[in-house]
Amino acid sequence: MTQPAFHDDAGAPADEARIQSDITAACRVLARESDGLARLAAALRAPAVSDEPEGITPLGTAFARAVDAFSTLAGRVIVTGIGKSGHVGRKIQSTLASTGTPSVFVHPSEASHGDLGMIQRGDAVLALSNSGETAELADIVAHARRYGLLLAAITAAPDSTLARAADIALIVPKAPEACPMGLAPTTSTTMQMALGDALAVVLLERRNFSATDFGVFHPGGRLGTRLRRVSDLMHRGAAMPLGTPDIAMRQVIMEMTRKAFGCIGVVSPDGRLRGLITDGDLRRALDRDLDSTLAADIMNPTPLTTGPDVLAAEALRLMNARARPITSLFVVDAAGLPVGILHIHDLLRAGVA
Repeated sequence: MTQPAFHDDAGAPADEARIQSDITAACRVLARESDGLARLAAALRAPAVSDEPEGITPLGTAFARAVDAFSTLAGRVIVTGIGKSGHVGRKIQSTLASTGTPSVFVHPSEASHGDLGMIQRGDAVLALSNSGETAELADIVAHARRYGLLLAAITAAPDSTLARAADIALIVPKAPEACPMGLAPTTSTTMQMALGDALAVVLLERRNFSATDFGVFHPGGRLGTRLRRVSDLMHRGAAMPLGTPDIAMRQVIMEMTRKAFGCIGVVSPDGRLRGLITDGDLRRALDRDLDSTLAADIMNPTPLTTGPDVLAAEALRLMNARARPITSLFVVDAAGLPVGILHIHDLLRAGVA
């Protein structure tokens, strides 16, 4: 198939050299930002050395202190920054909050006009400024010092006002910005955001934050759908097609027809699920007498089941794992008692399948 040609505003085909020049420039940006991330990783791994400049804590040591401080914090992490650092700070705060670290973003200018009241005892401040000399941060920094709040900073300037004021200074390494003038925040903001992501993920792992916890904070959208549990979708109580081992095939057919799941669970006198009869089992037994053949005679004594706390996506995988996929799955508790039944249509309606 012929690819459509690019055209300029006059309708003429775009110059191939110009296209390649644009792609080369884009790749240069990615290479410079990738180099920045490599420098950041190297700085995190670098051990402390005896001739470290006075007052400069290695990034890895500072990072470990920040993790320890934020993981045991009684209050919230107050993230702040302005300009490009502010945009990055909002993203870091959002990631922290969604992965189990209570946090809030406070705009420095708004803080100076009343929002300092949002910052309470027990909170910690994480301030972002590449230069470390952002004047708008002064009031938040002074507030943190006045009330003895932990102040952490992400900056590229170890001798800056912000770095000197901070209890924990996360000094990102120097790296060229990706723009040809070396002015537009590009590589520096990429490193800030990556360091924030690293902090959030390490805190997540420190807290043993699970997929279940993640789902609590993401109930909407596709992610929320993927994290729904079987218990959210299953049919309960009288909706379940159930019978005892001693009922006749005629009764089995009637119960299956009434409940319309294409199967019936066979339960023992103590209520435990002991077997399963599907419409396929019935078809294979149609040459038998409907009144003398019992459920126990035709049931599958080892039915596939799942638990109520299993992810709906995992239940779907179980249903499709067999050579002949199944459409209904009984849900049993730890004692083997049926507590629900899940149909493939339930998963389709929920957007899981």
